[in-house]
Amino acid sequence: MASIRVTDEPAFVLHSIPYKETSLILDVFTRQHGRMALIAKGAKRPHSTLRPVLQRFQPLLVSWSGKSELRTLTKSEWVGGMPSLVGDALLCGFYLNELLVKFLAREDEYEKLYDRYAETINALSALEESKGLEEILRPFELSLLQETGYAAALDRCVETNEAPIDHGQYVYQPEKGVRPVQADDPGHWPVLSGRSLLAIAVGDFTNPVTLSESKQLMRFLLGLHLQDQVLTTRQILIDLKKI
Repeated sequence: MASIRVTDEPAFVLHSIPYKETSLILDVFTRQHGRMALIAKGAKRPHSTLRPVLQRFQPLLVSWSGKSELRTLTKSEWVGGMPSLVGDALLCGFYLNELLVKFLAREDEYEKLYDRYAETINALSALEESKGLEEILRPFELSLLQETGYAAALDRCVETNEAPIDHGQYVYQPEKGVRPVQADDPGHWPVLSGRSLLAIAVGDFTNPVTLSESKQLMRFLLGLHLQDQVLTTRQILIDLKKI
């Protein structure tokens, strides 16, 4: 396999771990190449030009080379433009990163999801009282589930291919999708109104009922994929009743 060189690729650092005495192994989310594992040689040295740049939740342009699964970072440039995340917004940022690490295979392209991630981090960094954390996180969760194939269409019933009716009651059946409620449906399947389903499908979480029902749906769908895996920051946010 020939060595591959990539230059100035938009990216965010998801996670980093120390490697030997002076280096770091990075898990980065890139726009055109998906999740990549990169070694940043010498990044832990006090005077390394990489050290102050490789921060989470900051937009970067990265370059790398190599032919193995672990490529070598050759350059990283801070793009700027986003304030640092603090408080609950910082916890939410770690939550997003954990989701990406759990859901995304390496080197699969997710341009739409990358753009949604960048929008979400930007919204968290400019968090306003008028828009709560849940309204920011729900669209990202939905995009993640849809882009990775873990969520069926919400604006069509699986049995009839017809749109839900506003005042109808529907369940999300695992591995199939939305259909009208039936008397013998398992109690843990989320029940949503047709109005909420249609709003969620277009990314409209402004209605409190929609927001509440979307929380049940997202927890259910994320749990189906994660199974017994616990996301540390997700559990903290749930315990704090933030998501």
